[in-house]
Amino acid sequence: MSVSEAERRGMARARELGESVLGTTSPNPAVGAVILAADGTPVGEGATAAPGGPHAEVAALAQAGDHARGGTAVVTLEPCAHTGRTGPCADVLLAAGIARVVVAVPEPTELAGGGAERLRAAGVDVVVGVEQAAAEAGALAGWLTGVREQRPFVVWKVAATLDGRVAAADGTSRWITGEEARVAVHRLRATCDAVVVGSGTALADDPQLTVRDADGRNAGRQPLRVVVDRRDRLPSTARVLDGAAPTYVSRADSPGELLTELFGRDVRRVLLEGGPTLAAAFLRAGLVDEAVVHLAPTLLGAGPSLVGDLGISTITGALSLSLVDVTPLGGDLQMRLRPTRHTGGHQHADGRS
Repeated sequence: MSVSEAERRGMARARELGESVLGTTSPNPAVGAVILAADGTPVGEGATAAPGGPHAEVAALAQAGDHARGGTAVVTLEPCAHTGRTGPCADVLLAAGIARVVVAVPEPTELAGGGAERLRAAGVDVVVGVEQAAAEAGALAGWLTGVREQRPFVVWKVAATLDGRVAAADGTSRWITGEEARVAVHRLRATCDAVVVGSGTALADDPQLTVRDADGRNAGRQPLRVVVDRRDRLPSTARVLDGAAPTYVSRADSPGELLTELFGRDVRRVLLEGGPTLAAAFLRAGLVDEAVVHLAPTLLGAGPSLVGDLGISTITGALSLSLVDVTPLGGDLQMRLRPTRHTGGHQHADGRS
């Protein structure tokens, strides 16, 4: 496919825009869009608003104004062709006089599909599949998991010492990592629709599980706080019940059941912050899509490991993960990894609203 350098730069920016609204768009996808004038100059950009608000293309066109006529729309997801809470984005692009549309990911649902065909039928040049893999692994990953598997995308976050301990032998665990790593955790929480812990973690650490800014104040938008508490152990005085953010106490028997419950609540991206037992349950069920591991350059030599029993007795059965990236966080290290497994998910129709 023939794509200009300006269009590739536009697609890279569109992916960044999608990432910038992660955690605010569910159950809709976090899409980014860039409008290029006829000469290739960027003249507008936008990202998906909260449900009921404008889609990325509409926001970008509003910024571009008349400069969009004869230009190109660069979008991370194929423009929709259906009417939900908002009208079809394909029609908005046509009305703006867009001459070319460059798309990363083709629309996977029957309900919203047909945008590319509608645009082509009206004489618009449409290219689909530009940097598709990068877009699918980025801001669209959670939504696509929902489409294909009818469950949220799960990010497991854990902080550990160099020897893989999440607490000392006496149970103390606060401040394993430094300030920069803790700030990164709040940024990560902000990209998710829900933060999940087990009752053991809630009892041992009494976390608030809110997103806080650099000054320690709670942010305006908060993810759903979820505690898995099958035995009614959570006391009424727990900080997760303090009203600072919405809270859901689940009595689900398995990770799969919990994710089904959360999917029904429009959750598409989950941050798993529970302890070793809950993490092991998700890993054994094949329900961890990404791991964010914060490693501190310290050694304990004893204490609970970062994950519980996975039922693996031989090295050939080890769960393998691929390294996505490594980021220094002050004196600590962040590793982002993804399990090297095929999800086996199948596709369902799941439209946007």
